[in-house]
Amino acid sequence: MNRSGPPSLPLAADEAAALLRFYVDAGVSEALAEAPVDRYMLDEAAAPVVTAPPAGDEPRHSPRADPRGAPAPVQPRAAPPAALPLDDARAAEGARAIAAACKTLDELRAALESFEGCPLRYTAKNLVFADGNPKARLMLIGEAPGRDEDLQGLPFVGRAGQLLDRMLAAIGLDRTSVYIVNTLPWRPPGNRTPTPAEHAVCMPFVERHIELVAPEVLLLLGGVSAKQLLHTDTGITRLRGKWSTYNNCGGRDIPALPTLHPAYLLRQPAQKRLAWRDLQSLQARLEAPSAG
Repeated sequence: MNRSGPPSLPLAADEAAALLRFYVDAGVSEALAEAPVDRYMLDEAAAPVVTAPPAGDEPRHSPRADPRGAPAPVQPRAAPPAALPLDDARAAEGARAIAAACKTLDELRAALESFEGCPLRYTAKNLVFADGNPKARLMLIGEAPGRDEDLQGLPFVGRAGQLLDRMLAAIGLDRTSVYIVNTLPWRPPGNRTPTPAEHAVCMPFVERHIELVAPEVLLLLGGVSAKQLLHTDTGITRLRGKWSTYNNCGGRDIPALPTLHPAYLLRQPAQKRLAWRDLQSLQARLEAPSAG
């Protein structure tokens, strides 16, 4: 029997039932619309029939051009979901409770050393907690430790750290007059980009770290640090040099200045002129009568 074309006779009841069972077994368990549509009767120039998605759902496909040549209206893009997978969300909540219970920096460090909610700790050689003077007015927050930092257990000790030291010296600062941490205390394997879950789990410790140190000014080194602490998706090239406010420090607002990461400046030395402008702005803020 030739089945290349449409059947000449309607399906028998048993054939229709077998076909429905096949669809169900294949996972096709929902109709596209409440009523069937005879698409042979539709006008070829008419707009296609589309069933509206449930409220709050984002379209799975980008809008296509109308067959008559007019562009389809652009659908507003929904904000990315804030919810994490259940296990990650539980780990983040656990981290927040643990961090909040820490009353000193020593307790915070001990809590991180025993924290098992972030898989990065199992691939890293050392915890990279902090460096510098915790009583300093200025707190620097970088991104994630690299190879040298992982080996030594200190932030910014490789080539980028050496450049950072020279940048600080240009405005009369050194590691005795600043305090340095990262958004992640463990190195991601192979220096890969950290996942949103890893950031979510570690961020409560960063926020508590800032609260315990209570600096007058924050310098955010790189796009990851700026985005995480300022809760923005804006890129660092647009954020840098513009003072903002970090407002998650026990009710006290802290002036925060995003700037280019030293590692980026090593790859793009021509951009050091922009970083120098940021350093001058930072120096002026620190020398003002009240940095807050």
